[in-house]
Amino acid sequence: MIIEKRTYDFYPGKLPEFFRLYEETGARELQLSTLGNLIGYFSTETGTLNQTVHLWGYVSLDDRMTRRAALMSNLLWRDFLNLVTPLIQKQNSVVLLPTEFSPIR
Repeated sequence: MIIEKRTYDFYPGKLPEFFRLYEETGARELQLSTLGNLIGYFSTETGTLNQTVHLWGYVSLDDRMTRRAALMSNLLWRDFLNLVTPLIQKQNSVVLLPTEFSPIR
């Protein structure tokens, strides 16, 4: 298994709007059903504020590429992105590989 850590920094005060749109547009259900293995979805309380961090598990890099392509090809998702992109200052995506002793393999 590989894990993708996606971090989004939002403009101050825009995180509640993002969460509202994520729920109301059906984007959350679509993302969950398409990407599959949500390990966790978080917002920051200390450190860098106005930030979400989410972790997604995939069988392989090919699995990730296939699932992400399917999500990006969905019109509902693209419409959602058009709504929320102006709320985002910065995004970062990191693919993490488990060590031999990691409980998540």
